[in-house]
Amino acid sequence: MITKMDKNAVRQRRHARVRKQVSGTAETPRLNVYRSLNHIYVQVIDDVKGVTLASASTMEKGIREQLSGKTKTEAAKLVGLAAGERAKEKGIEAVVFDRGGYLYTGRVKAVADGAREAGLKF
Repeated sequence: MITKMDKNAVRQRRHARVRKQVSGTAETPRLNVYRSLNHIYVQVIDDVKGVTLASASTMEKGIREQLSGKTKTEAAKLVGLAAGERAKEKGIEAVVFDRGGYLYTGRVKAVADGAREAGLKF
């Protein structure tokens, strides 16, 4: 009998492997990406203190208003831009990118490109 692979379980194992190495500090916090079927969420996290310094998602009212007629990839770029701008306002110049176990393509790459456009260094 052929068993179907649970893609989310595979992603979580991949994420756990990466998180052993990647950690955010006050100087270089972690830019974390979570991708659901319809939305994307980004957080800038200081793992030493365990606090979220900035965040953005497609669920927010300001960003949701800009999404009419845009693809999910274009929406992800807007979220990356918003997260990058909010991080810059808090004085954050550089971050460590945590792709959340997702492959670096499509929406995840668009988030990174948007954050770079906002002025964050990876």
